[in-house]
Amino acid sequence: MAVIEARELVKDFPVRRRGAGMLAAVRSLLRPVRDWKRAVDHVTFEIEPGEAVGYVGPNGAGKSTTIKLLTGLLWPTEGEARVMGICSSRRRTSIARHIGVVFGQRTQLWWDLPVADSFELLRDIYAVPESEYAPRHEELVELMGLGELLKVPVRQLSLGQRMRAELAAALLHGPGILYLDEPTIGLDVIAKERIRSALAHLNREKGVTILLASHDLDDIDRLCRRVLVIDQGRLVFDGSLDAIKEAYGQERTLVVDLEEDGGERPECSGARLVRKEGARYWFRFARDERTAADVISSIASRHRIIDLTVEEPDIEYVIARIYREAGS
Repeated sequence: MAVIEARELVKDFPVRRRGAGMLAAVRSLLRPVRDWKRAVDHVTFEIEPGEAVGYVGPNGAGKSTTIKLLTGLLWPTEGEARVMGICSSRRRTSIARHIGVVFGQRTQLWWDLPVADSFELLRDIYAVPESEYAPRHEELVELMGLGELLKVPVRQLSLGQRMRAELAAALLHGPGILYLDEPTIGLDVIAKERIRSALAHLNREKGVTILLASHDLDDIDRLCRRVLVIDQGRLVFDGSLDAIKEAYGQERTLVVDLEEDGGERPECSGARLVRKEGARYWFRFARDERTAADVISSIASRHRIIDLTVEEPDIEYVIARIYREAGS
């Protein structure tokens, strides 16, 4: 049975209409006229227990709104969101023990209190028995590397340290589902890697179901086998990473370093030149039309190759293609 279900979810927000000219502006203040903006447009998907699913889309696509609908923070205009078979908006308290939530730009910790005190307050809020809390707290502190930070006020933590504490806080009551909205935003490379490693452990070793909304496609590539792509409120792709690359990542890139040849433009049958830096050239070709060996042979017949490599399409390139096709 699916643990997360979105059934034809729709969310509309009122937007004040502003008229042109001074008189129209005064009238709009006295008697506001509202339009409606659709943030989520009939989104449907299911997530099975133990899945790690990436939720990808540009700013304003509807990612955060969908997560808020799934957690019960927002009521849908139409449709229904369910967690563990429970309607999120109607029984928000009932699903609270099943879910953990981390918003990259919001905190659930108390700003002026030490991290340990925030954890204790959350234990009381969720009424977690000491017999469950103590071993879980110890495990999370070790997993997130928080031992030396427990006595530090939250306001004194770096962003990376705070996000590790936020993630631990979201898991103290033992939820089986974790919603993440931009958990690595603004973090440096080392901090990102620590968060990703912790999430991978939780998913693979503990079976925690994860829905990860992120602009950082390295997060998605590292943690998720399945991807949901949303654009302008509509779900435009739902499938595995392998399937998405197969469907939209048919182009490969040959990178070659050529011996200097007096500035002659290199030619390659069946591939197009997309970039040049000095004596290094990038040729892109369709994998279903040409093999890498064909392209290399074509170049080598005309030019002396010093070095080469073949690059597979990365997920960022693939997602960009989906956006372009969805908007066309």
